[in-house]
Amino acid sequence: RDKFFIATKMSNFGESSFENSKKMYEQSFKELQVDYIDYYLLHSVGKSMDDFNKRFIDNGILDFLLKEREAGRIRNLGWSFHGNQKVFDQILNMDIQWDFVQIQLNYAEWRHASRRNVNAEYLYAELEKKGVPAVIMEPLLGGGLARLSDHLVGRFKQRRPDMSVASWAFRFAGHFPGILTALSGMTYKEHLVDNIKTYSPLEYLSDDDLAFLEETAQLMLQYPTVPCTNCKYCMPCPYGIDIPTIFQHYNKCVNEGNISKDRQDPNYRKARQAFLVGYDRSVPKLRQASHCIGCNKCINDRHCPQRINIPAQMRRIDEYVENLKQETL
Repeated sequence: RDKFFIATKMSNFGESSFENSKKMYEQSFKELQVDYIDYYLLHSVGKSMDDFNKRFIDNGILDFLLKEREAGRIRNLGWSFHGNQKVFDQILNMDIQWDFVQIQLNYAEWRHASRRNVNAEYLYAELEKKGVPAVIMEPLLGGGLARLSDHLVGRFKQRRPDMSVASWAFRFAGHFPGILTALSGMTYKEHLVDNIKTYSPLEYLSDDDLAFLEETAQLMLQYPTVPCTNCKYCMPCPYGIDIPTIFQHYNKCVNEGNISKDRQDPNYRKARQAFLVGYDRSVPKLRQASHCIGCNKCINDRHCPQRINIPAQMRRIDEYVENLKQETL
């Protein structure tokens, strides 16, 4: 058992009574078949202090979890953050010794966090002041930092031809001394091999490297994508829409330069075909954005940690698709 670490979380969003929360906690032990958990998280906190108090304080479950830590059944107790800066500060400064905090950190959002997220530079600095280790989520921003435009890929390859584009993001995610680990969603064996190569051993970034990544982040702001990380918390859509795949296709076309503003664009014909053909191939027609009715079930913080206004984005993408089909751009 001491050869591996297990992390799991309390996702007591709906029914947050003590009984239900404790049942969720105990169920983890049964399903994982362990007698202690290495890293236990209060999942997705930061929406508001009222929400935090309701889920963890008023029902007494946090007091219970602290006693479980004392008993050794929880080795490290922390929380994952999605929310606003004020709530982050309040929870971090509670009279509790947090063992770790999971934050979203990557070079694109170090100083340029999207939507209502908080710059990772601030989050990390506050954790460092408190001596609280950081667990890093979204080091590749949902894979987006491994799927850059040809122009941006060229910049990386010119600088270090031997390194993958993704490895730059993982080097950044492991660069700072207070980082405990970086989470990685690996689909293929080559992803695992590349990650092992990156961290064995980790080549720390130079000041020039850090400046280069900041320049890259600023260039990325010129290529606006939907900040979807493909977490799939918005799924299933009650009307069958494949939300993450729609965003993935749109972002892929943005990164490849296949989004046209009007028919005067020299690349218009190529971009139009690439978008429409790829759209039909990747998303079945009955699951495309045109079928969104704006029910708004996907826009609260529980369903989208990135706080994307999904119905508004669906309308925008569907309008773009219709303009391409009718050639009315």
